[in-house]
Parts: sequence; C-alpha cells; structure tokens
Amino acid sequence: MSKVAVYGAGSWGSALAVLLAKAGHQVALIGRHEAEMEQMKKHRENAHYLPGVVLPPGLLPTTDLNLLNTELVVFCVPSHSVREAARLVRPYLREGCIVVNTAKGMEEGTYLRLSEVLTEELPQNPVAVLSGPSHAEEVGRDMPTTVVVASEVGTAQTVQDMMMTPKFRVYTNPDVIGVELGGALKNVIALCTGIAEGLGFGDNTKAALMTRGLAEIARLGVALGGNPLTFAGLSGVGDLIVTCTSLHSRNRRAGVALGQGKPLETVLEEVGMVVEGVRATRIAYHLGIKNNIPMPITEQAYKVLFEGADPKIAVADLMLRGKRHELEEVVEMSWLK
Repeated sequence: MSKVAVYGAGSWGSALAVLLAKAGHQVALIGRHEAEMEQMKKHRENAHYLPGVVLPPGLLPTTDLNLLNTELVVFCVPSHSVREAARLVRPYLREGCIVVNTAKGMEEGTYLRLSEVLTEELPQNPVAVLSGPSHAEEVGRDMPTTVVVASEVGTAQTVQDMMMTPKFRVYTNPDVIGVELGGALKNVIALCTGIAEGLGFGDNTKAALMTRGLAEIARLGVALGGNPLTFAGLSGVGDLIVTCTSLHSRNRRAGVALGQGKPLETVLEEVGMVVEGVRATRIAYHLGIKNNIPMPITEQAYKVLFEGADPKIAVADLMLRGKRHELEEVVEMSWLK
C-alpha cells in the first residue's frame, strides 16, 4: 500500500481517487471547501459531481494540504487553474514526488502545454500526463477503460504500476507532446459534432467532422513536435471518439445546445462544469495561424463561438471549400516520386 493524493475533488478527481483506493492505496482526496468534503466523508459519496459511486474505506476526503506529502499526486483541476494550483501546492510536495496531470488543455497567452506549466512551477517533481477515452462516470463504476500515461520511461512505468487495475488498463507513451495535444484539441471537434447534432444533422456529418477533425489535430500536433502515430492512439482517435459521441461529454452537450441556437453564456451556465473546448478553440485557432497550419473546422468553430457566426453558415462554408485531396501529404509524396 502506498500513500497517494488526488488534488481536485470534481468528478474526475473523485473517480480516480476511488480507482486508486480500490487498487490498494491510501488516498487523500483533497478539495477546497470544508463543508463539501465533510459531506463526502459523512455520506461516502460525491453527490454533486459523481452521484451513486461509493467512496471506499481507504479514501479520505479532506482539505488538508499537508496530505500532499506523498510519492504520487494526481492533479485533477481545470486547465486554466493548473498554474495557480501548482503554486499553491508547491510548499507541500516532497522532492521527487511524481505529479500526474489529467487536465486536457493548454495555457492561454503562453500556449504552453500543461506539463510545461507544471515543470516551470514544480521543477523538483517529475511530471506525467494521463489521457485517453475515460469518462469519470464510467471509471467510478468500474467499467473497463484504457488510458495512456506519457512521460520519461521510468516515471511513466511507475505511474502505470500504481494506477493499473483489472478494470483500468494503463499504457505508456514517451510522446508527451502528442498525448497532450490530442487530449486538448479533440475538445474542439467534440463541440463541432455537438453543434452538428443540435442542427439536426446525422451520423454522416458527425463522422465527417471527426475524421477531418482528426486530420487537423494531427497536422497541428506534428507541427508542434508530436509523433503522428500518437494521434492514431488512445489520446488521439480514442479520446476523440468518446468525447464526440458520449452522453457524458460536456463538450458535446455544449455543442448540441449551441446548434439549437442557445447563446454561449447560457450554454456554459446550463452545463454547470468547465467546457474545455471553448478555451481550446481559441488557443487552437491562434496556434494554427501562428504556425501556418490550415484548420478549417477549428476556424469555423472560432467564428461561431467568438464572432457570432451562424452555425448553419459555418457548415455551408466547410462544405463549399475548394477541392482538396484527402491526404495531401501522401499525394504530394506519390506525385513527386
């Protein structure tokens, strides 16, 4: 048995804390609000974020930051809170403690990946990234799930050993850049498939958005240093599929509401939790421009979210673009030969 801590008591933090406790670890689930943590301790359930999932005996809901003094800390905070959270917990972390980030996004303004943010703020701690198709609601209920952890090999294997269970299979991948970008950018495409559904379009449209959206993700991801094979894996196509199709997906639900004509502010209020795809769209749009990467789906998503464009017109603009080859790079290589 090891002592581990999960920082962030939302749905994902609670699900991973349950998972780690069932794996035999002594787990401190650390939240911000004393009253909420006391309710969780009393009723053995996170009724607001993960209702119906019993918190095992080895899991302690708490606000005590001193319990971060462990060999593994899992960060489960929204992407825009990662830097602030790292600064807050830094005095409590032991040197060499592995920090596992689970947020999927990038930092606005700096365009840093979240592992880069954590490395800046926590230079004494090795950082790993956990990603892949994994909804908290299903992990908390022991539904078979596969994920990927990215870091240098020793750190990744340690996290794999500590988190893997018969119902939670953990793969390792040295491509931190690709794993992070796949997890962040798929939220943009999930918003778009939700918008298509809200407009009343069917499976053909959603399949087209997912497939061409993956092409955009990989194009930008490779330009930023990711391995193209990573985008065909769990943190790429795997996470894209689950986020674009699942009823659990906040990004998909937000997109459906946008497609039905609701304003963005109303949609975010109704969802009630962070919709990472909104911020990711703005970041991806500007990164595409900065790196001269064509990202037509992302561009239309940006116009709908931040410029008030009509989603129906956005779809028409995508369909009426000039003729293209499906795989431009393959065609170019073939013709050059």
